[in-house]
Amino acid sequence: MLQIRPVSDLRNKFPDIEKIVNGGEPVYLTKNGYGAMVVLSLDAYSKLTDGVEAALDEADRFAEEDSRRMSHDEVFGNLRRKINAQ
Repeated sequence: MLQIRPVSDLRNKFPDIEKIVNGGEPVYLTKNGYGAMVVLSLDAYSKLTDGVEAALDEADRFAEEDSRRMSHDEVFGNLRRKINAQ
């Protein structure tokens, strides 16, 4: 079930929030009725970011092996052409 709590619960009811997060669910915190942040377990955060980290590591390895460099305009121009061709 979606857990939405006021940010003050992070201070006042930390054990409750910790239990929810350690159970694998995120807790959405609000401040003055607006979304402020999300609390995740380290395991849940890792699952979200591992693919990104792996892709960045692969890009770093590729950049070390390839001396070609492209400008911002070249990269995004190529992407726009590919998207518009679809």
